Amino acid sequence: MTHRTEPRKTAQDTADAALRRDRFGKLPERIRPEDTVETRPATLPDPARDRYHADEWLVRYCG
Repeated sequence: MTHRTEPRKTAQDTADAALRRDRFGKLPERIRPEDTVETRPATLPDPARDRYHADEWLVRYCG
C-alpha cells in the first residue's frame, strides 16, 4: 500500500500564504455603472460647416 505524504510547510511558506491571502483574499470594491459614464453638454452645431456651397464640387474635384 502506498502512502501519500503532504509536503512539509516551512514558516516561510506560511508567511507567504498569509501575505497572498491579505493581498488577494477579497474582491475590490464594486464600481457602480453610473460612475463609469462621463456626461458632457453637447456643443452647438456650427451653421457655417453645413452650409451649402454651389461651387464646392468644383473646388473638391477640379481644384
